[in-house]
Amino acid sequence: MTTPTNLPPKRALIVIDVQNEYFTGGLVSDYPNPSMVLNNIGLAMDAARAAGVPVVVVQHTVAEAAPIFQKGQAEWDLHEVVKSRPHDHLIEKNLDSAFYETDLEVWLQAQQINTLSILGYMTQNCNAATIYQATGLGYTVEMLGDASGAVAYKNAVGSATAEEIHRVFSVVFHSNVAAICSTEEWIKLITTASESPRSSVPESAFAARTAI
Repeated sequence: MTTPTNLPPKRALIVIDVQNEYFTGGLVSDYPNPSMVLNNIGLAMDAARAAGVPVVVVQHTVAEAAPIFQKGQAEWDLHEVVKSRPHDHLIEKNLDSAFYETDLEVWLQAQQINTLSILGYMTQNCNAATIYQATGLGYTVEMLGDASGAVAYKNAVGSATAEEIHRVFSVVFHSNVAAICSTEEWIKLITTASESPRSSVPESAFAARTAI
């Protein structure tokens, strides 16, 4: 898919993996504040509906032997904030990107979508994979930073807090692949059919060098 640069944004809101696993299960996210994130997700979905922006809900499922996202379990279920709201398309995925082995690309093309507005979980995993693949397919991409969340990591290489991960990934995205905006900013953008501003790799790198 190649997005003509002279066309105004025609958005779809992609709600990624807002499942109980991140709130009461084995992958509880603590940054940004989950209550705030959930509130913003609800606001974004409601605003999308009011503005005629289609909403795609994505739900993650893993093999039965895995300790998380087991289909049919309470933690696998969509959070009530998402479950209680209407959507235009539902995708069940088994890998990180919402595009892998799903009909998302076909559905987006049928709706003539050229801009993806992404929110949900996790910033560093399924959001990131979807963002990078969408960019490679030619979509304009944005992520609602205060309607997305991260999980802290620790392994043999080291550790990082959820706040560090969310901040760093957001900075990286905004430098090239996905504009980062707040829910409030995004709602204003969809009401005026405006593009979300972003930086670039040279701009971000030069600004950092100047700040040193």
